[in-house]
Amino acid sequence: MASATEALFAQPLLLLGGAVVAAPIFRKLGLGTVLGYLAAGVVIGPVLHLIGGSGEILAVAELGVVLLLFIIGLELKPTRLWHMRRDIFGLGATQVVLTGLVLTGVVIASGLLDWRGALVAGFGLALSSTAFALQLLEDYGDMNSRYGQRSFSILLFQDLAIVPLLAMVSVLGGPGGEAQQSPLIEIAVAIGAVIAMIMAGRYLLTPLFQVIARTGAREVMIAAALFVVLGSAFVMQLAGLSMAMGAFLAGVMLAESSYRHELEADIEPFRGLLLALFFIAVGLSMELQVIVDNMLLILVAVPVLMIAKAITLYGICRVAGSPHRDALRIGLLLPQGGEFGFVLFTTAAAGGVLSNAQGSLLISIVTLSMALTPLSALIGQRLLARETSEREELEEDFEGAGSDVLMIGFSRFGQIAAQILLASGRDVTIIDDSADRVRQAAAFGFRIYFGDGTRLDVLRAAGIEKAKIVAICTHKKETTSKIVELIQSECPEMRIYARSYDRVHSIELRSRDVEYEVRETLESGLLFGRRTLEGLGVSEDEAYEIGEDIRRRDEERLKLQAQEGIQAGRELMHQRPVKPEPLVKPKRPVQSVEAEDTVAAE
Repeated sequence: MASATEALFAQPLLLLGGAVVAAPIFRKLGLGTVLGYLAAGVVIGPVLHLIGGSGEILAVAELGVVLLLFIIGLELKPTRLWHMRRDIFGLGATQVVLTGLVLTGVVIASGLLDWRGALVAGFGLALSSTAFALQLLEDYGDMNSRYGQRSFSILLFQDLAIVPLLAMVSVLGGPGGEAQQSPLIEIAVAIGAVIAMIMAGRYLLTPLFQVIARTGAREVMIAAALFVVLGSAFVMQLAGLSMAMGAFLAGVMLAESSYRHELEADIEPFRGLLLALFFIAVGLSMELQVIVDNMLLILVAVPVLMIAKAITLYGICRVAGSPHRDALRIGLLLPQGGEFGFVLFTTAAAGGVLSNAQGSLLISIVTLSMALTPLSALIGQRLLARETSEREELEEDFEGAGSDVLMIGFSRFGQIAAQILLASGRDVTIIDDSADRVRQAAAFGFRIYFGDGTRLDVLRAAGIEKAKIVAICTHKKETTSKIVELIQSECPEMRIYARSYDRVHSIELRSRDVEYEVRETLESGLLFGRRTLEGLGVSEDEAYEIGEDIRRRDEERLKLQAQEGIQAGRELMHQRPVKPEPLVKPKRPVQSVEAEDTVAAE
């Protein structure tokens, strides 16, 4: 009993200790946390043999991938997912089919497997690792970039493709394998399960969380969130789909729920820890003896796999309209084998399509390609001269927070606005996610805290309940919009003042009923224009009147654009010299191509 208890505590301590030691070291070296977790797993398992088997650990750790897909689903409303349909079913399907055929041809040409085994190996290796790719996108902050969205679309289709691929293995196994039902029945069951999940999410999940929220017990809400995620994952697994797909669908169904931010905050700690455990478990599962026995073959096979997939992905993305930089990033992000390769090769070995030795060899190739993925992605970033300096983080400490104004973001815009507020004697609580800015601002006596303003728990800790106004001064429009949506969902009565990026963003914020928004360049542009006129000899009063005329016209044009579209109100723009008074509408409006481009891009 004592030894069993010691083992129960020893394994988690080793895994957590490995993560704590390896992740900071590899992050400091610029190699990323994923490679650190892999290295920790290799050292703990195959090298030092401190932990024997990795099967059970990997099975539990796969829940990290499940929770990751749930959180991503929460960020993707069904309408947005519909807009991605061409990338998912067009680009994704093309990638799986074309890459699978290319790799099948390579395997047949090598003479290592017959045509049936080559078909399974080719399409199994065509699948990429969802966990590795999405974690790297998060590390780089590129999840919402165009290439990040296309990468996610490809990965999402690969999750769907596992059903027909498993059916293909069943057919290839023939009469010698276990008795199977018709592949068409398996596909029909999977489609029925997806439809049932969508219906349950649409009509059951939100009422469920409404009932639980009334209890006011936070731990019950956390339990309910985990129940929904794991339950949906289990149902999809029973239907033959991946657990990650079930969690993703549950997230999408809750994306428009008023509880989605609360759910994201509840799930996030479990997701991060379990995903780290998954990468460590992959390292634990490396069979060094198999690698040593087939060293020459693996040294050739892994680079061939990654190069073939990278070239194919690059070509497909270029044909689909991606610029060179994005196509190269996608190619170097998704060249590895994936978790579903483990499932496919194990099933093929059980069905007699592959021998056990061949299955183990393919799994070793997939594992090594996973381990090399952070390096290939890093090479892609370096080749494109992308800034890869890691953001320093500080401990989140909100002691003493809570003021009339909660300011989110403290770059140049926020610093100037804060001066006005502080000069009036008002208290301002500021949060920013840049460690350097926090340190510098604190040195000047500002009440500033390190934290991510897109997280509900951070806003609460910073005293949003005590604030009369939230001033959102972040410089990325995606971040600003996300914070606005979060606050309006959780604190619908809160007054929001926001910095907008351009005209389109201003119109979007107005449509969300933000109390006040201002474009970051409007006032400085008006002042600059007035001072230039004065430098040309125009009187200060006349320059001021001209500036106010432009301001009025700009406001009228914004209102028209909000109602009729971005091209509305062009007649309100000046195309030739006019006097501020009286305001005379030109008899013949003149609109240059350059002006239209300027308006659209402003």
